[in-house]
Amino acid sequence: MTDEPATPYLAVDLDVLTRNLDRAAEHARAAGLRLRPHVKTHKSPEIARRQVEAGAVGLTVATVSEAEIFCRAGATDLFVAYPVWAAGPRGARLRALAQRVDLRVGVDSPEAARHLGLALAGTGASVLVEIDSGMRRSGVAPERAPEVARAADRAGLRVAGVFTFPGHGYAPGAAAGAAADESAALAKAAELLRGNGFDVLEVSGGSTPTLAASDPTVLTEVRPGVYVFNDAQQVELGTCGWDDVALTAVGTVVSREAGRVVLDAGGKVLGADRPVWATGAGRVPSVPEARVVLLSEHHAVVAFPEGVALPELGERLAVAPNHVCAAANLAREYVVSTGGAIVGRWPITAAGANV
Repeated sequence: MTDEPATPYLAVDLDVLTRNLDRAAEHARAAGLRLRPHVKTHKSPEIARRQVEAGAVGLTVATVSEAEIFCRAGATDLFVAYPVWAAGPRGARLRALAQRVDLRVGVDSPEAARHLGLALAGTGASVLVEIDSGMRRSGVAPERAPEVARAADRAGLRVAGVFTFPGHGYAPGAAAGAAADESAALAKAAELLRGNGFDVLEVSGGSTPTLAASDPTVLTEVRPGVYVFNDAQQVELGTCGWDDVALTAVGTVVSREAGRVVLDAGGKVLGADRPVWATGAGRVPSVPEARVVLLSEHHAVVAFPEGVALPELGERLAVAPNHVCAAANLAREYVVSTGGAIVGRWPITAAGANV
């Protein structure tokens, strides 16, 4: 396959992707950690298959609908890593999943545990108590882990362990501190659960920025997601280099003036996520000093440094999104290349699976 598609589209360099998969798998093996990657990044059964072949023990998903899609694609071990509110139809969907796969679900309150018990008791599914290790999103303080675990146990659920997301590591210079917070919070929660009679099998954490600093003396598994592709955010955090970015959004130069060009790939392709510390709304790997300085729905304005020749009208330009997960969720397929030649298109099967 050699014909390049119309822009805009998401391009995946299979050589870089494969290298990223192998590197993370080898890191986990060397550290004695189980790798359970988060597939919300790519939403692709083809990439998930490659992750499992590289050594992943199972998959992490963000929503019940993602779990259903990856189950249909052949996944057998899934962790829904957030505190699912299992009332109504969502509870029935979880029960159906638990009858087909080895299912784990997050929980962070006695009330949620009660609903999960009604949905899942007797299925063999288990729960992990979510711990807040510093992000201040979902999860409970380590001291409250036994309270949630006891509620789950009363509801007829098997408590398999604890988990957290050290999302406060997504800031310049914050990864090591977030990994230390993760280790301390999970160690305390696991100790308290063991002291209350629970057999803690899994201590789960990890993210792409904190992966290298994950503590194998506390954690049993890690759940990075972005590492498969990387993005402009990860480069600016120092997690990776431009040679490690496997996904870009390809756009065509449709307008051009002094110092800047306009591409036909806007926020509906790149995603609109821009942390306050990011230096642009996207970056250009071939010209690292260039930055997306303005995003509208269908256009991106890219500013180039003085003295750098601008791309010509009609020329194609690859942009690394700030946050690749958002870009993947907006698209329907990846255009895949190896050695610079297009070799296929992979459907993004779970794009839009947000419920």
